[in-house]
Amino acid sequence: MALSRRTFSALSGSAALGLALGGSGGTGAPSAYAARSVPTGPMPAPPRADGEHHTIGYDRYSLLVDGRRLVMWSGELHPFRLPSPALWRDVLQKMRAHGYNAVSVYVAWNYHSPAPGSYDFSGVRDLGRFLRTAAETGLYVILRPGPYINAEVDGGGFPGWLTATKGRARSADPTYLGHVDEWLTRVNRIAREHLFTQGKGTVLLYQIENEFDAHVESADSRAYMSHLYKKVRADGIDVPLFHNDKGRNGYWTPGSFDTGGERGGWLYGFDGYPSPSQTPPDWGTFGPGGAKGGASASPATPGFVPEFGGGWFDPWGGSFYDGKGYAEARRTRDSAYERRFYLTNLANGITLHNVYMTFGGTSWGWLPAPVVYTSYDYGAAIDEARNVTAKIAPMHQLGHLLQRVPDFAKLDRAAEVRVKGLKVYHLTNPDTGAHVYIARNDAAEPVAADLPTAEGRVRITVPGKDAKLLATGLSLGSRKLKYATVQPAMCLTAGRQDVAVFTGRKGEMAELVLECDTDPDVMRLDPEAAWGVDDSGLHVNAPLGQSGLIRVLVEKGDTGTPLLLLFADDATSVRLFPYDTPSGSLLVYGPQLLRHVELRGSEVHLTGDVTDPTSVEVWGPRGISGLVWNGRKLATRVTMSGSLMTTEMLPRVPEVRLPALGKWRMCRENPEVGPSYDDSAWKRADRKTSYSTSAVPDGQPVLFADDYGFHYGDVWYRGVFDDSGDISEVALGYSTGTQGLLMAWLDGEPLGTHRMPVPDAATIRKGTWSETAAFPVRDALRSPGRHVLSVLVRRMQHDQDGKADDTHKAARGLTAAVFKGASPKVSWRIQGEGRPDPVRGPLNNGGLHGERSGWHLPGFRDADWESVDFPRAERYQGVTWYRTSFRLAVPGDVDASIGLTLQDDPYRAYRAQIFLNGWNMGQYVNNVGPQHTFALPNGVLRTRGENTLALAVLSEFTTLSGPGEVRLTLLGKAAGGLVVS
Repeated sequence: MALSRRTFSALSGSAALGLALGGSGGTGAPSAYAARSVPTGPMPAPPRADGEHHTIGYDRYSLLVDGRRLVMWSGELHPFRLPSPALWRDVLQKMRAHGYNAVSVYVAWNYHSPAPGSYDFSGVRDLGRFLRTAAETGLYVILRPGPYINAEVDGGGFPGWLTATKGRARSADPTYLGHVDEWLTRVNRIAREHLFTQGKGTVLLYQIENEFDAHVESADSRAYMSHLYKKVRADGIDVPLFHNDKGRNGYWTPGSFDTGGERGGWLYGFDGYPSPSQTPPDWGTFGPGGAKGGASASPATPGFVPEFGGGWFDPWGGSFYDGKGYAEARRTRDSAYERRFYLTNLANGITLHNVYMTFGGTSWGWLPAPVVYTSYDYGAAIDEARNVTAKIAPMHQLGHLLQRVPDFAKLDRAAEVRVKGLKVYHLTNPDTGAHVYIARNDAAEPVAADLPTAEGRVRITVPGKDAKLLATGLSLGSRKLKYATVQPAMCLTAGRQDVAVFTGRKGEMAELVLECDTDPDVMRLDPEAAWGVDDSGLHVNAPLGQSGLIRVLVEKGDTGTPLLLLFADDATSVRLFPYDTPSGSLLVYGPQLLRHVELRGSEVHLTGDVTDPTSVEVWGPRGISGLVWNGRKLATRVTMSGSLMTTEMLPRVPEVRLPALGKWRMCRENPEVGPSYDDSAWKRADRKTSYSTSAVPDGQPVLFADDYGFHYGDVWYRGVFDDSGDISEVALGYSTGTQGLLMAWLDGEPLGTHRMPVPDAATIRKGTWSETAAFPVRDALRSPGRHVLSVLVRRMQHDQDGKADDTHKAARGLTAAVFKGASPKVSWRIQGEGRPDPVRGPLNNGGLHGERSGWHLPGFRDADWESVDFPRAERYQGVTWYRTSFRLAVPGDVDASIGLTLQDDPYRAYRAQIFLNGWNMGQYVNNVGPQHTFALPNGVLRTRGENTLALAVLSEFTTLSGPGEVRLTLLGKAAGGLVVS
C-alpha cells in the first residue's frame, strides 16, 4: 500500500514587492520590506550586466532579487593581493565553478592613493576591470571600500600620507572627512558604473566602514556613519548598504543613526572567527536572541555574516600554528570544520554568508600589516598558488545546493529533535513543507543514531567533529524525496530529465527513498548501486567513493519525466559542475575545473582544466551531439543515462621542468654610511611638531619618517655633528611594526644592529614596537672634528586603527638620539623611498640605495657586479644585492604555479626582499620564519620567457649570513588555464 502524498505548493516567487531599492525612483528611492507572503520559488538567474533594471529587497529570511529569493554564498578575494589582472578571472571562475554565487572585495585606499589628491585605478589597480570580470563570470559583488578596511594591511588600508594629517581618523573630523569624501568619490565613480540595479554590472551590496566598534554611543560616531551613508547615496550608489559589526555587539543596526530619511536600505551584518576547538555558536534562529545574539539584533533583516572564518592569519614567527604555517591552518579548519560551523550558520537563518578568505593571496611589497608576514594564504579553500584544496568540497556542495534548491532560502524553526550524542537542528519550509535536519557531532568519535524525521526514524552516522545535512519532503524535479541519509547537493533539469546529486564521505553507504504511488522503471547504470520498491517507496543504496560517480535512472511511475540520481563522495562531487546557458542547464562531470560553456548549434564548447587523466561527461539540452574541449573536438558516445561522454581519456597535465638558479652577481651597497657621501638632496629632519600619536622627545627634532613623506619600506638617516671625543655610547630610540630593525654606523664603521623581538602569544597583535638601541663607541671612533652617524631603519608597516584611536599614526623610524659622555648638536637628514613606481604602485619600493637606483629592475646593467655562487656564508652589517636571470618554457596550454623557496641555517640572522621582474614579492626573515616559499604569480612571472630575480639581503654582524639554498618550486599545474599577459 503506497503512502499518501503530501500536497506542496509550487509558487513562482513573483509576488509584488512594492518599491524596491534601485527601482525607477533612482538614487535614494525608498525600499520597502518585502511582504512575508513572498513565496518559495525559482532562484534568480545568474547575474550579468544585462542592461535591465533590477530590484533588490529583503525580508527576515533572505534577499529578494527581482522578487525571487536569493541565498548568498560568497567568498572573499582581494584583487590587491593578486597583482595579475588575468589571474583575477582564474580565481573568480574557480569560485563560480565550485558553488559561490558572489565575491566580496575590499578596496584598499593605500593601494590606490600615493599622495593626497592622487588616485590610480589603472593596471593592477583597475577596479573597473575586476568588477567587469566578476560580472562576466556570473558572480554578484559585495563591494567594501571602507574607508577603513583592516584586512591585515598596512594602516588598515589608510594611505601612508594620512598618518601625517591632522584630525582623528574614523570620526566626523572635517579634515578627515574631506579626505574620505575624495576617496569615496573616486571609488563610487567606478562602482556606480557596475551596479546590478542599473543592469551595468553585478554590484549587489556595498559596505561602509568596517568593524567600527569604538565610541559607538557618541554623537560624533553616529554623525560619522551618517555622513558616510549620505555620501555614498549622493554618489549614486542605490544598492543596500551595510556595516560589518566586529563580533555580535548589535552595533549599527537599522535605525541606529541618521540615514537622511531613507528606510529599508540598510542591512545589519556581523562577523565571526570561532576557533576549531570551540563548539559552533548559534548566532540566529537557535541563539539566545537580543542585541548581542547575532542576527537577532535586527530581526526584520536577513541573517548576514559579511565575514566568517575560512581560515585564520599567521604572525611573524608562526606562533599560531607552532611554526607550521598555513598548512596547519588548513588542517585545523578543514572540511569537517566548514560543515560543522557553516551548517550551524545555515540552521540559524544566516542566508547571506561570506567566507573570509576563499582566496587569501599574497601581501606583497609593503602591503602587510604588522600582524602578518608576506603570505596571506589564510588556510583558505583556494591556496595562495591558486590550487583548489580539499576544503572546497563543502563549499561546492552547499553552494550549488543553495543556488539550485529554493527551499533553503526560507526556513523556520520546527519541532525540537533530540538525539543522544548529536546536536540536531530541525527546520521546515512553510511553503513547500520540506524539512531540513542538521545533525552535528561535537565529540571526537563518530556517532551512529536513529534520527526522528517527518518520514520516520532514519539511521545515520556522523563522524567525529563533523556535521551532516539531511532533508525530507524535498522536491527533486517532478518527484519527491522521502528521505536520504546523505546530503542533497543539487537538482537541475538537463534536457528531458531531472538530475539530482547526493554527496557524503568516502566509504559511506547512501540510502535514499523516493515517494512513488506507481512502481517506476529503475535502471542501475553502475554496478555498485542497489534498489528495491516496497510500500514505503523506491529505495536506492550506493556506496560512496568506490569507483567515482554512481548513476541510477528512474523512469515512468508517477511522472513521465525521468530522474537521474547521482551519488558522489567528496572527491567526486567537486568534479560535477552545473552550468546555465540560454538554451538550458548542463551538468558536466570529469575535469578538475569547468570554466565556461557555450552551445554552438549541436556542439557543446567547454573550457576548463585537467590535472589527471579523465573522461568528460555532459548532460545537457536536447540535440547536443558533439563536445569540444579547450578548442579540441572530442570523440563521444551517448550513454544510457542520457549523457554525452568522451570515448577517450583527456591526458594528464604535461611535465613542467624548472631550471636551477645560478650565475648570481653580487654588489654591496650602503654608500649612505660613508662620511663623504653627498646627502644634500635629502630632506632636513628639523621639524618641531607632528600629528603622530607618538610624542616627540624633549630636545629632539621630529625624526618620524612619515612626517617627511616617507611611508613605506626602509628609511636612512644621517646625523652630522662635531667632536666625538667624549662619547662613550649612542642610544637610538626607534619605533617600527613587528620585526623592525635598526642598523647604525659611525663614520662608516658599524656600531651594531638591533631588532625587535619575535612576537609570542602575548604580543601577536602588538602593532607598534618601540625600543632603544644602545651602542658603545669604540676608542678608535672618538676624535675631534666632523662625524657622521648613519642609521638604517627597517620600519616595517603601520599599525592598523582597530579601535579608532589613530594608532596608524604611531611613529615609524628613528625617534631620538642620545649620547652618553657628551651632548653634541646633530643636524639630521632623512631619505626614504623615491617616487612611487608608476606600474607597481606606492607599496612596492622602500628607501634602500639599490631600490632608489633601480637595482631591482630587469633592465639594470649588472655586468660589472661580482660573480658568486650559493650558498653564501658572510659576516657583514648592511645590504648586499644579488641578481640573476632565468628562462622558463612552460608549455603553452599549461597553467603552472611557481614559487621561490629559500632555505638556510635558521641561526643565521638575515632577511631578504625578493624582487621578481621589479616586483617586490615579499620579505624572507631567515631566523624568524615561518615562511620559506613565496608565490610568484603568473603575469609578474613570465612562464614563457626571461625573468630577472633580485634579492636585497639585510644582514647583521652577529652571525654569518646567507643566502643558502634558493630554488624555484612547482606549486601546482593544470592543463588548460587562462591566457596571462
